[in-house]
Amino acid sequence: MTADSNTFIWILVFAILAAIINGVGILILHKFREWAEKAKPYFMCFAAGVLISTPLMLAMPQAIQKNFYAGFMALLGYLFMFFSNELIKKRTQKEVLAFGIVAAEGIGIHSFIDGIVYTVTFSISILTGFLAATGLVIHEFAEGIITYTFFLKGGVKEKKAMLYAFLVAGLTTPLGAFVAYPLINQLSQSTLGLILGFTAGVLIYISSSHLLPEARGEEKKHSSYAFISGVGLAVFIVLSKVF
Repeated sequence: MTADSNTFIWILVFAILAAIINGVGILILHKFREWAEKAKPYFMCFAAGVLISTPLMLAMPQAIQKNFYAGFMALLGYLFMFFSNELIKKRTQKEVLAFGIVAAEGIGIHSFIDGIVYTVTFSISILTGFLAATGLVIHEFAEGIITYTFFLKGGVKEKKAMLYAFLVAGLTTPLGAFVAYPLINQLSQSTLGLILGFTAGVLIYISSSHLLPEARGEEKKHSSYAFISGVGLAVFIVLSKVF
């Protein structure tokens, strides 16, 4: 087995595992709705902790290192999500539906980039890829639950919400990995920096303007601990990549 085929197998395994874990989160919310509804603010705070910390600690520093203008792309990513929200709100006349669609849009982009991250890190080394992918797969569980919740909150019927959530948050990860695999070596480091910057802006918007305000609106006892746990997971992911 060649080094390239071995790398592809690792990418394949973790990309599919991410989709499976995401689907498990969706099924748990579907089967145990009462419990899931009570736990939803905790999951949202947890996800917000992950999504606000990861771009600030990892994506942005790496992006700027690769391309000085990555900060401008981060701003563009943030503004893209902001105006997407305004446009959808105007067209649907439903703020709740806009919340769900825009949040799902951001998570879809995020999950697609997760797949690209798998390809990039495993292309560097199997160990680097394994450590990075382990952290990413862990948060797929919460991501599946939250994406499904977004669609339900937007008024989508349960079965369609399950399907849409899996398509947006589950299948986009292996899709990103498989699309990136034949292309990654053709992209310059400067271009990768711009892509990372845009993604960081998207994640910062989703966490700060969607997840946290929504979770704090349904304040639960000890929900701050869930947020700190998300931050802690992000720190683990970053440190696993550094060391």
